[in-house]
Parts: sequence; structure tokens; C-alpha cells
Amino acid sequence: MDLHSASSVVLQVLTQATSQDTAVLKPAEEQLKQWETQPGFYSVLLNIFTNHTLDINVRWLAVLYFKHGIDRYWRRVAPHALSEEEKSTLRAGLITNFNEPINQIATQIAVLIAKVARLDCPRQWPELIPTLVESVKVQDDLRQHRALLTFYHVTKTLASKRLAADRKLFYDLASGIYNFACSLWNHHTDTFLQQVSSGNESAVLSSLERTLLSLKVLRKLTVNGFVEPHKNMEVMGFLHGIFERLKQFLECSRSIGTDNACRDRLEKTIILFTKVLLDFLDQHPISFTPLIQRSLEFSVSYVFTEVGEGVTFERFIVQCMNLIKMIVKNYAYKPSKNFEDSSPETIEAHKIKMAFFTYPTLTEICRRLVSHYFLLTEEELTMWEEDPEGFTVEETGGDSWKYSLRPCTEVLFIDIFHEYNQTLTPVLLEMMQTLQGPTNVEDMNALLIKDAVYNAVGLAAFELFDSVDFDQWFKNQLLPELQVSHNRYKPLRRRVIWLIGQWISVKFKSDLRPMLYEAICNLLQDQDLVVRIETATTLKLTVDDFEFRTDQFLPYLETMFTLLFQLLQQVTECDTKMHVLHVLSCVIERVNVQIRPYVGCLVQYLPLLWKQSEEHNMLRCAILTTLIHLVQGLGADSKNLYPFLLPVIQLSTDVSQPPHVYLLEDGLELWLVTLENSPCVTPELLRIFQNMSPLLELSSENLRTCFKIINGYIFLSSTEFLQTYAVGLCQSFCELLPEITTEGQVQVLKVVESALKVNPVLGPQMFQPILPYVFRGVIEGERYPVVMSIYLAVMGRVLLQNTSFFSSLLNKMAHEFNQEMDQLLGNVIEMWVDRVDNITQPERKKLSALALLSLLPSDNRITSKGP
Repeated sequence: MDLHSASSVVLQVLTQATSQDTAVLKPAEEQLKQWETQPGFYSVLLNIFTNHTLDINVRWLAVLYFKHGIDRYWRRVAPHALSEEEKSTLRAGLITNFNEPINQIATQIAVLIAKVARLDCPRQWPELIPTLVESVKVQDDLRQHRALLTFYHVTKTLASKRLAADRKLFYDLASGIYNFACSLWNHHTDTFLQQVSSGNESAVLSSLERTLLSLKVLRKLTVNGFVEPHKNMEVMGFLHGIFERLKQFLECSRSIGTDNACRDRLEKTIILFTKVLLDFLDQHPISFTPLIQRSLEFSVSYVFTEVGEGVTFERFIVQCMNLIKMIVKNYAYKPSKNFEDSSPETIEAHKIKMAFFTYPTLTEICRRLVSHYFLLTEEELTMWEEDPEGFTVEETGGDSWKYSLRPCTEVLFIDIFHEYNQTLTPVLLEMMQTLQGPTNVEDMNALLIKDAVYNAVGLAAFELFDSVDFDQWFKNQLLPELQVSHNRYKPLRRRVIWLIGQWISVKFKSDLRPMLYEAICNLLQDQDLVVRIETATTLKLTVDDFEFRTDQFLPYLETMFTLLFQLLQQVTECDTKMHVLHVLSCVIERVNVQIRPYVGCLVQYLPLLWKQSEEHNMLRCAILTTLIHLVQGLGADSKNLYPFLLPVIQLSTDVSQPPHVYLLEDGLELWLVTLENSPCVTPELLRIFQNMSPLLELSSENLRTCFKIINGYIFLSSTEFLQTYAVGLCQSFCELLPEITTEGQVQVLKVVESALKVNPVLGPQMFQPILPYVFRGVIEGERYPVVMSIYLAVMGRVLLQNTSFFSSLLNKMAHEFNQEMDQLLGNVIEMWVDRVDNITQPERKKLSALALLSLLPSDNRITSKGP
């Protein structure tokens, strides 16, 4: 492609490709696709996206096509690979100027330079890093920023390479530029700190952006650039300096507004500091040992003392807690049971931890976690009132759960309590003792404190097993609190029923369960929706428990099931409906056939819920699970559900329907359960087997369930089923057998064996194409005992139950092996006798013996190789 003559043509087509008119857009995209493999095309694109006078959308599209071209055609071995000459020209052009004025395009250019660097740097592109290093030193703000942006993306990409040779190259790179990267970061950081007091927001934002980018570069070099970073003074100097820099940046937050771009960038920079420490601890725990003391002091002071007041923010607190947690839990810092077997580094780290976590420190952390961080906030209480379902989803792990403060504090409490339970158990027991008896409903703060302490007792249930007489506490304290119906007491009603759920599998006498069931029945009628949802959760934990007894539960079954169904109807959020359905499923599963008198309302409601959940596949999965347990509970009576049940199975297992991606596994399980509980195969149930052939072609992890379904049809209605589907099924099996594992082959042949066993007339005829495959396996002496066993079982069935068919098969195979029938039969018998010990099941051994005995009156003159 001639560069000068082609530029205007490519520019015109790129302009058309940005059109909203599909009649213009589609031909342009086709033309660009054809040009992708033309020599010189990417040089034209480079000229276009570096021409700042052109339309932004056209330049953006040119960058994207260039970037995709790197992925497809830059490697030497790629089809239509770019020539080395053109790649050399492109590399030089990419780093000629760092002056892109549009941020989004600048980012894309930095990314595509990094993509080229991943493949060519440093061997084919040795000048890249030196050019970047020089470019970040220039005084021009735009050029400096763009060079720094590119420097970061290149460093990030090279740091992600994992082959040993690539790691060595990155180590060499890091050693060579680390001192410069530190100096660059310190320069931009000092500039930012000087400008904060100037009040010039634009200058502050500009210097802060450079500080952030240079810190990102240092993060990659520090974490990924050294094998033993603790031996490098520059690395450890930078890491030790982070704490002072963090203090400076946190103090800056006092003078920067709470709602502007500077504040956002400042918080991102503070979080990035903590990420450097967390990543370094994760990748180099031994090298982190000199930083343990300082990290703990810093984190604990800002999170658990007044030092952090006015400067900390939620994400920063989460990061500090994660740092404490990772140090507490780190296996590299835990000595062996035999202390002397531990490494010196581990012993040193352990001593630092023990010296820091003294009784006063642990006590203060524990009290602060419970009395400050565990308290329900005003925002949470408001959400409880305005969006109760949203509140329960957040509490149980919503989308933002991972990064929110509450779960982080709870996990930290669990880890610290587990590690230092002997120290902290008396502290928590003392807090419990101060809260005995009822709490004044007018004292909201006291109610919230008790809620927080009960939360701690629930989280530490396993650690408190020997220290708390939970049965007495339940009868004397918790049960009376559940009976306080005042609206302001609802946080405690919810917390107490949650607390019981945490202890139910730890320490709870079976004799007390009827009292608990009575309380659950009452709370499922509570005026507050959050309390009812939490009660449903505890009910699930109760029925799932190992010590659950159906006889104790049955007197409350009707009431609970009715109330759960009412709760299911009342809630509107998809997640909450899924949760309540799951509880109903657990109840149905545990009481089994005892559920039959009470399911009428649920059976009538599920079709409506299925229709309403058309856009919510995960809710439909929950419905399928409920139907599975419902069919098992109803047994043969589940036939009455077929008008709803069978279309659900049909949709869930139809691979041509998009929802099958989510519904297939549960749909197949429901199909199997339906067959297992069906008194007979109806025409509608038989018809949905049309879905099976495409399922077998998938060869997925669901094949085992598919084979069980096929067996179910064979046992229920062998004649009708085989006449309708055996030909197609046999074809699918013939295609499957050479491709699947040994276990899969056994499953296929078990189906054939079942068909022969149930229908000795139709079975051999319908599965005739598979039988030569079995015959060859026997003659050739299949080496896997399990497979040989099933081969002999199939052969034995045919020989015993359909002698004429066996004779025709023997005749056919004699022609294939070019042997006389008698000789071939002799070889079969010899192999059969030789491998009969492969058969382990008594039934199959008996079958083989009978099959061999049936040959005794035969007129065949058997000729074998043996004596």
C-alpha cells in the first residue's frame, strides 16, 4: 500500500466507519478488514492518529485498528505478519512525539506501545526505555505526562510476563531504572506537596496526576522487579518511606475539598500507597519482615485511635485492616509446632508480631472493632427503613460487599480472635456480662451496642464453645429478647435470631429446638421484613444441621411453610426471592413426603413466578432447585405438575435456547428426578427426549446425568422409547465412543447393557452398530479392566437372550477379521476365559458363566490358538 496515495483513501473509509448510518458503516468496515493484511496499512493508520488536525472519532478508530493489528499480525509466526522493515518504522514513529492532546487517545496509544513492547522490548526495541526515561524529564507538561503514562503502561505490561527468560529481563530492567523511578516519584511528590498550599487547583491536579503515575511505575518495579528485594537498599528505602508519605498525603486531605477532582485523585494515590504494601507483603512476605512493626503501628494508630479522625476514609480503613489481617494470618510468620524447626526469618517475624500484639493493644482493637465498627450506622438504619430488601442483600454479600467496611471489620475480628483467642475471650465475655437483661427501647445507643456485641459473639461462636453456656443463655436471655415486639427493638430481634443461627451447629441442645421453632414461627410473622428474612435464614441453618429431627419439626411445618410462602410472595427483589426459595427447598428436602399436604399454594404460584422471572436466569435456577425437591417430596403425585414441569424441563435443556447456559445443570437434574418419580412415560415426557441428541454432542460435564436420564427412559418404557429414539441415540453413541474418556465409554455401554437387559428383542437390533465395536474390544483384549468387564457383560446379554442375533454378529465379524466363524468364536471364548477375572460384580460374573455354558450344546467346531 503506497503511503501517500493511500492516506486519503484510508482516511475517507475511516470517516465512513464512524457513521451512524449502517448503509455507510458496513461497507467501510468490510473494506478496513480487507486492508488489515495489506503492507503499509498500519503506517497509514499511524500517520492518521498522530495528525491532531483530523476528527477525533476518526483518530480514535485508527488507534483501535492499529491496536487490534498488533494482536493479530505483529508476531513473526502470525499469518500475514507485518514485515520487519515496517515494524521498525512503526516502532520509531510511535515514540517520536509524546504530545497527544486528547486523554482517551493518549491512553490508547500508551496501551498499544505497551503491546509492542511486550513482544519486542528489549531485543528488537532497545531504545524504548531510554527514550521514555529521557522524555519524562522534559519540562513541557503535556509531553512529560504522556511519556509518564506510556512509561507506566510499558512497565505494567513487562511486569506481567511470566516465562523465566522474560522475568530475568524485567529484573535487569528494574535494577537499571529503579533509582531513576524513585527520584522521579520523589520529585513529583515534593512538587505536589509544595503546590497544595498554593490554592491553584489546576497545578495541584497536574502534579498529583504525575505523582500517581510515577507511583504506579514504582509499584510494578518494586513488587515484580526483584527476586530478593530486602537485599536492595533503594527498594527498602522506598518502602520505609511510604509511611511518612502517607501521613503527608492524609494531612493534605484536610486542605483539599471533599467534592472535587483533586480529592478523588488524592484518595486514589493514598489507596495506591497501601496497594504497594499489600502487594509486596503478598509476593515477598519474608522481605516484608522489616516492615511488619511499622505497618502495624501505622495501621492500628489510624484505624483504632484518634490519630485517624478527620483524615481517614472508608476505602483507606479497609486497606489498613487488610494489611493487619494479612500480617496476622500470614503462614510465613507462623512458627512450626516444634518451634526449633522454624526458619530464623519466621521466628523473627513471629517475635515482632508477639511484641506488637500485647494485651492492651489486642484489648483496644477488640473493643474498638465491636463498639465502633460493628455499630449499625445512620445510613444503614435509613436503608433498613427505606429499602429493607436492599439492606438484607448488602448484609449477606451484595455486589459491593467485597469492598465495604462492615465485612472487612468482621473478617478482621474473626482472624484476630482466632489467632489470640486466649487473650480476647475474657474481654468479649466481660462485654457480654455488662449487657445481661432487657435493654431500654428508648435508648437506641444501648440497643446498637448490644447488637454489636451479639454480632461479635456470633462471629466467634467456634472459639467460644467452651466458654459460653449457650443453652442457658438462650433460655434465660435470648428467648425473652425475641419476644420484645416494640418496633425500636427490631435490630435486636434480627440480631438474636441471626446469633442463634451461628450457634445452631456449634452448641445447641436438641431438646431446645421446639422452643426455637416456636420462636421462628412468631418471628416469621414479625412486622419488620428484615427480621422475617433473617429468621428464614436461621430456619435454613436449623433444618440443614446434622442434629435436625423431623419428628420435632413436623408440628410446626404447616405454619412455617405457609409463612415462608407468604414471605416469598411479599418480597420483590430477585436476590431475596432466590433466598426464600432456597429456604423452602431445604425444608421440602428435609421433610420429604411429609410436605405433600402443604404444597398446593406453592405449586400454584411457581408458574407465575417462572413467567415473571424471564429476564432473571439465576432466579429461575432457584425455581428449578425448588422443583427438584418438590418432585422428590411428591413422588408419583408429581405427575399432576407435568403441564408446568415438562415445558420448564424442555426450555432448560434446549441448547438452542440462550437460557440453557444458566439452566442446563439444574434442568437436567429436574428431568432425572421427574423420571425417577414418574409412574409411567407420558407422550409429553417422551417428546422432550428430542433435546438429548444435542446434549450428547456437547460432551460436557453433564454427560453422566444424561446417561442416567436415558437409562430412566429405558426402564420406564423400553419398547416405545427404543422404537422412537434408539436409531438417533445409537448414532450419537457411535460418534461419542472414540472421543470420550474411559469412564464415558463405560457409561455409554451401561446404557446399551440396560437396553439389552430390559428388552432382549429390540435392544440388540436397535444398538446393532455398537455391537461390532464391543466385539472388537473383546477380541483385541481391551486393556482397561472396567471397560473389558462391560464388554463381556454386553456380549453375554446378546449371547444368552438372542442367540440368532449373536450368530449373525459372529458371521459378520468373521468376515471382518477374515477368519472362520468357529475359529473366531474360539478366540472370543479364549479371551473371555482369560479376562473373566476383570469382572467384579457378582451379577455379571454369573451372566458370563451362563453365557459360556450356553455354548456347550453348540454345533460349532471351536478352533482356538490354545491347546
